[in-house]
Amino acid sequence: MIGRVALLLFPALVLAQEPSDSVTVTATRVERPLLEVPAALDRVHADELRFARPQVNLSESISRVPGIIVQNRQNYAQDLQVSSRGFGARASFGIRGIRLLADGIPASMPDGQGQASTFDLGSAERIEVLRGPFSVLHGNASGGVINVMTERGAREPGIAPSLALGSYGTTRAALKAGGLADSVDWRVNASRFRTDGYRQHSAARREQLNAKLTFGLGETTSLALVANGLDSPDTQDPLGLTRMQAEADPRQAVANAFTFDTRKSVRQQQAGATLTHRVGDTSVEGTLYAGHRDVRQFLAFAGAAPATTSGGVIDLDRDYGGAALRVSRRDTWLGKPLTLSLGGEHERMDERRKGFVNLNGQPGELRRDEDDVVTATGLYAQGEWRFAERWILLAGVRTNRVAFRSSDFYIAPGNPDDSGAKTYRRTTPVAGLTWRLAPATSLYVNAGRGFETPTFTELAYQNSGTGLNFALAASRSRHVEAGLKTVFAGGARLNVALFEIATRDEIVVDASSGGRTTFKNAGRTQRTGLEASAEGTLGAGFEALAALTLLDATFRDAFTSGATTVLAGNRLPGVPRGNLYAELRWRHAPSGFTAALEAQHRTRVAVNDLNTEFADAYTVTNLALGFEQRGRGWRVVEFLRIDNLADRRTIGSVIVNETNGRFYEPAPGRGYLVGVQARYALD
Repeated sequence: MIGRVALLLFPALVLAQEPSDSVTVTATRVERPLLEVPAALDRVHADELRFARPQVNLSESISRVPGIIVQNRQNYAQDLQVSSRGFGARASFGIRGIRLLADGIPASMPDGQGQASTFDLGSAERIEVLRGPFSVLHGNASGGVINVMTERGAREPGIAPSLALGSYGTTRAALKAGGLADSVDWRVNASRFRTDGYRQHSAARREQLNAKLTFGLGETTSLALVANGLDSPDTQDPLGLTRMQAEADPRQAVANAFTFDTRKSVRQQQAGATLTHRVGDTSVEGTLYAGHRDVRQFLAFAGAAPATTSGGVIDLDRDYGGAALRVSRRDTWLGKPLTLSLGGEHERMDERRKGFVNLNGQPGELRRDEDDVVTATGLYAQGEWRFAERWILLAGVRTNRVAFRSSDFYIAPGNPDDSGAKTYRRTTPVAGLTWRLAPATSLYVNAGRGFETPTFTELAYQNSGTGLNFALAASRSRHVEAGLKTVFAGGARLNVALFEIATRDEIVVDASSGGRTTFKNAGRTQRTGLEASAEGTLGAGFEALAALTLLDATFRDAFTSGATTVLAGNRLPGVPRGNLYAELRWRHAPSGFTAALEAQHRTRVAVNDLNTEFADAYTVTNLALGFEQRGRGWRVVEFLRIDNLADRRTIGSVIVNETNGRFYEPAPGRGYLVGVQARYALD
């Protein structure tokens, strides 16, 4: 009955639409109206990133994007766990399976591992989130692309201080400035965040700086310079809890966290430049970037045995960089508009990795000493052909080469030379077709193949013998998707996507002992899902948004993990079957008052391949209030935010396949954040 009513109403809705959609996107490499992109793609705008939010983690804002699951560990030593259509859910630290970009510059390393902590949300203009097979044009990732774009200084010229204070000793202070001087558009943002943490032994401090300068070098040429830095010293790691521990006291940390003083220090600096030049119908864009990252992490064990462990202290000294070149040209083919893009990218990471015994929180004897190098090279071509009035074909292909090399300098009795090399190659095609059913409604289909190599961490060891794990293959995926995008009169939007993904050689944990974890390929997995989002104004100052994700992600083949057998049909751990985010916002323009009510429901989540335990389903609600005043160049917003209004006990994140059964990382109970955001406009 519901389907029949929808079919009857749909033509009327189409007739009520606006004639066009002015939103453009860049995650597909060439800017296009959203309705013309045959892929699931969403944007999160600056107001949604910053209104009554601490502006520290992606989890604050991109939960509103369907298909994306962000599990906030409340553990700043391990970063967020972000997955797209189930890719990346298994990561025990950092983000994998998703390509991370900041102003078009990779925040993911060539092996596919990335960190979201380097994103500066305080100066972001928008975040673009692409899911599905078109992510393969960006390289070593199967799940999607997250691209954070820094705002231009001319957008809001002036200075903008902000201060927020919250529960658990949380503070964040920031100062942002920007403007347009002659032909130079500039934006600088500096921030300092600290917290005592919800759980014991979870204190953190993070200082960030992000700067972007854009030089206009004539009417057809521009140069953008980006520099950023992150300093996060001695961030404490409370580790996971067993179910019994989480139920007894979710704020506790296990004894090993105190015994070995588990913590991580990170310092990173990065700079990049992008030159864009246009000659007639041809545009050229070139990018260069380089960075340095230092990491020292104290793990929850000593790692003293020279023959079987790599130590309980990780020390990384990493240099990385890359270059990219893209040429695009607008032309015609058979009398119809055609846009072609050709490009290439090369990335390199050189890492000095050492391991030491953890002497109760102090570094001891050397247990690992190696030089690791990974390079990634990709060539791609992409074409868009408007072969009929309402039809658009977008297709592309990319060839990838990812090479790993490790030189081992720690050779001892029982621990021989582990040097070795491994290279992965893959060509990944993708194509999509868009039909403009009406001026503001599109139907699309797409299909493509994905490619995801192991990270250096996953490749480092094998169960017997020495050297890299040469038997570990890259996972390969086949994607198909169909979707609907429509814009109604008044700006309301509806997006729906159906997809199916079949993966071969899914990378899973094989064995874990003495601090060394080995990995293997699990055979075939299947992901089938639906994503839907709707947003718009309801009248009388009300706005609403809802984002729904339904995902069935399972192992299609049985496999062994250590001494146990994982059955075909088991769920992929870390992936909920359902996730719903909803927000209702009310603005009273005359008084400057805004109120927002947020709700999120997530179904239960398997914590291991065996599916012997699950994190329970939960529903949480949050309330945000803001009051804005303007006058004499100033704009001031005071805000109050209350998270988890009902003070429910929930598991914010799970550590997939944790060896000791400590799968659970509890989320905070009711928490408060109050603050002020100001801006003074410069003439």
